[in-house]
Amino acid sequence: MPAHIKFGTDGWRGVIADDFTFENVARVALAAAYYFKKHKNIRNGVVIGYDARFLSKEFAEKTAEVLSNKGIKVIISDAISSTPMVSLLTKKLKMAGGVVITASHNPAKYNGFKLKGDFGGPAHPEMVEKLERELKKVITSKVESEKTLKELEKQGIVRRKDFTSVYVKDLITKLNLPLIQSANLKIAYDAMHGAGQGVLEKLVTPKLLLRNFFNPSFGGAHPEPLPQHISQLMSDVVRHGCDIGIATDGDADRVGAVDEKGNFVDSHRIFALLLKYFVETKKWKGEVAKSFSVSQIINKMCEKYGLKLHETAIGFKHLCRLMTERDILIAAEESGGLGVKGHLPERDGIYIGLLLCEIMAARRKRLSELVDELMKEFGPHHFNRIDSHLTEKEKKRVLAVFAKGVKAIGKYPVVREERTDGIKLFVENGWILVRASGTEPLIRFYAEADSADRVDELLSEVTNL
Repeated sequence: MPAHIKFGTDGWRGVIADDFTFENVARVALAAAYYFKKHKNIRNGVVIGYDARFLSKEFAEKTAEVLSNKGIKVIISDAISSTPMVSLLTKKLKMAGGVVITASHNPAKYNGFKLKGDFGGPAHPEMVEKLERELKKVITSKVESEKTLKELEKQGIVRRKDFTSVYVKDLITKLNLPLIQSANLKIAYDAMHGAGQGVLEKLVTPKLLLRNFFNPSFGGAHPEPLPQHISQLMSDVVRHGCDIGIATDGDADRVGAVDEKGNFVDSHRIFALLLKYFVETKKWKGEVAKSFSVSQIINKMCEKYGLKLHETAIGFKHLCRLMTERDILIAAEESGGLGVKGHLPERDGIYIGLLLCEIMAARRKRLSELVDELMKEFGPHHFNRIDSHLTEKEKKRVLAVFAKGVKAIGKYPVVREERTDGIKLFVENGWILVRASGTEPLIRFYAEADSADRVDELLSEVTNL
């Protein structure tokens, strides 16, 4: 299979007009059609959605055209839709699967093709492998359609549907919105020009909306809810006296939060806050799952609560599998993706953001107070990540250094290492992880320690080895 079409951590992603072209999308769609046709629910068809990127709608329509020309019924979103919307519709309508045209949190020059399982979450690795086998058969094919999309729509094989209203109605049944409203929380929401635009205000009345409109270049910013990309939200929360800031990424499946003081609340802390709320307040039971780069605070919490903890390779598809096979209370990854029992085996930024609001309302505490409470009970845990864009040669050199084994990170001796996904080196009261990205040409360096200064020190040392 040509290197320019490769399914990574979460689908196939490529640079628009370079490798992510209509011709290549048609080939991947053809392979997806042959894959879906073997599914037991194929009579119900396939769901297709798309994000707010350049040409996403047109790429989605091309995908719909290819699938429907192979006799597959298609329900396509009538507007920009988030990844969790597609997963929800796939599950609710008992479809054979779903497709989302999105590159998630990647920069604007990228687009992508995500595959969804009938259970309403990322396709399991073996499902993606089956699609890739089909792709090998058609990779050099010139894909031609007998009928146009308009003709297929007239015949009813392709139908457009309002995904947003279905999603909003579903969340109303799963969140305590009256409690949130009665608490009079001042909520700021940053859609980052992504697929969450226009959605949160259908559920609550936010005080402040940022980047909540269509801009396929994301205003020149990177649509990932990390501190360096949401500085305006962090300052506006303080300036406008908001209680919480919520940011979602390009396809609105990831979330980041800001407390009333303008401090970023990362996914590790969101994970811990949700887990504490579910166990202590809601009295929910179940197991817990986390990806390899998630904070050790979750290990401590599971030990206290007597909960079984699973740790997986990075990529929500691994967590999704556990959520479909076991009684998982909550599953989360470091990059802002969290899935919760009773919703979907899928990340959902808006749902998780509003769950944080529910916790604040139920416990009558500010977000900073909730975080401080966690740190006092389980000890200080600070985290950061550096993404280094390197040439392939530089990337191989760096990975080779760590593959040989590292005995110390600066003045800190390495006490043990793990290689579930990348190379994770533990030091006293901390760890670092070195891993090549599965979606972008870069190496990620992750670090956790008992102080922010120590995290910076570890990252500085490890990026200079």
